[in-house]
Amino acid sequence: MSAQQPTTEVEERVVAINRVAKVVKGGRRFSFSALVVVGNGTGEVGYGLGKANEVPMAIGKAGRTAKKNVMKVQLVNGTIPHQVQGTFGAAKVILMPAAPGTGVIAGGAVRAVLESAGVRNILTKCVGTRNPHNALRATINGLLKLETQEMILENRRKES
Repeated sequence: MSAQQPTTEVEERVVAINRVAKVVKGGRRFSFSALVVVGNGTGEVGYGLGKANEVPMAIGKAGRTAKKNVMKVQLVNGTIPHQVQGTFGAAKVILMPAAPGTGVIAGGAVRAVLESAGVRNILTKCVGTRNPHNALRATINGLLKLETQEMILENRRKES
């Protein structure tokens, strides 16, 4: 995974906010973790996790981390070039290209990643677990596996 700086203005989406408790002598101490996805809608997407004592601070940290971890995704006419399966932990996400006008058929964290990346037509299926952290990472894993026809032909020329 190569990280690069985003070239245009990015859109930030909060995928999940979780309240976590640490048990101390006087009772429970609450803090928050936020999962954020950023993307410019033209094939660049990144994610970040931030933790803080207040929600806005956690979201801010997650956004800064996400902007540092932006990755390029291969898109063809608003969809993906071929069917792919991404995995992370118990999460498995199947991504299938769709015809124009289909829309983004996905839920939760998967939808946030795909819309931030600029995918307009796609079919998805989440298998195993729908945990937002793992589903998000599985989706990004699948998107990074994508190759366009030109990339495949170029790789074949290099091998021979």
